[in-house]
Amino acid sequence: MDTQERRTRDQRRAYPLWVEEPAVRPRLPDPVRRSAVRAVIITALTLAQAMVAVLCTLAGSWLAFPVVLSSVASTVVATWSVLDVWVTRQVWNQRHGVVSVPSSTARRLRRERRQARHAARSAHRDAERIRERRPAGRRLSQA
Repeated sequence: MDTQERRTRDQRRAYPLWVEEPAVRPRLPDPVRRSAVRAVIITALTLAQAMVAVLCTLAGSWLAFPVVLSSVASTVVATWSVLDVWVTRQVWNQRHGVVSVPSSTARRLRRERRQARHAARSAHRDAERIRERRPAGRRLSQA
């Protein structure tokens, strides 16, 4: 085996044909993906039907009127299918729970409010303790 063949074989080992990388966004859940594919197909067919309606109208064909009516109906169905994607996604998120990560700003504001509440409560508690220790009719300067 000569050096050229060995070098080519080593290069193949060093550089694979492809490298698997993790997806940037997680894959859509199956029901949502199914409804999205359905919506894309219905919308594409509706757009094609609308183009046929326009061409039939421009050509003055007798077929223009029925095609325009069916295009209106297809538009309603396409709108419904797009809404179905949105509703399916919302239902899936509600049933399976999506991890919600608040922004750092929201987290910081919540922490500040919690610390303020805690400080107010502890100041109130300290004031109550001082009042309970002091006998009635005595001032702090006499104690």
